[in-house]
Amino acid sequence: MKFFEELQQQRWDDHRFYHHNRVNQFLHLISASCFLTSYVLIFIDPVVAVLIGWLLAMVLRQIGHFFFEPKTYDQVNQASHEYKESVKVGYNLKRKIILLTIWVIAPFVLYFDITLFGMFDVREGAWGFAHNMSLMWLFIGIGAVLFRTVHLFFIMGIQSGLVWFTKILTDPFHDIKIYHKSPYFILKGDMYDDMSDWYQKSLVGQKANV
Repeated sequence: MKFFEELQQQRWDDHRFYHHNRVNQFLHLISASCFLTSYVLIFIDPVVAVLIGWLLAMVLRQIGHFFFEPKTYDQVNQASHEYKESVKVGYNLKRKIILLTIWVIAPFVLYFDITLFGMFDVREGAWGFAHNMSLMWLFIGIGAVLFRTVHLFFIMGIQSGLVWFTKILTDPFHDIKIYHKSPYFILKGDMYDDMSDWYQKSLVGQKANV
């Protein structure tokens, strides 16, 4: 597949395997809006941007995956939860637990050494702590994306790694595009997406075979 064909394929696989629940989709919609806010604020107030990105966008997104997405056998895609975890291109639930554990532990490390072994300036007060913590979380976020991208270079190829990197950066835009109707479905009582968008699915399949 060419670059944009693989990007579309990764997006489709991510949607059909990991976003069945409408509440999860709605939380992704809110999360995407928060991430886009962070994208703008990063040039204005990086501290607030990172805090919004981690405390709101990331937390809401992961709540959707951990607590609302079904872990039972996927009848729509004929795949077990274990299989989907094994073929996940990005961070599956096990990898996410490791990443989130590092994220949670980070402020405690900073509490005992506000400079993080001399990496940051000494800043007084709660806002000073929040400033250095946001920098730490920013490095963790960037590091997590770069680490997995390089890892994919070796296990799937350079193009697949770059495709995933592009997907991660553009996910907020794409999530708003495909999940903006999730509140409507929830109000209707339609709590699970049957992934019946066969036109999109067939289109991806046709491109994959070109």
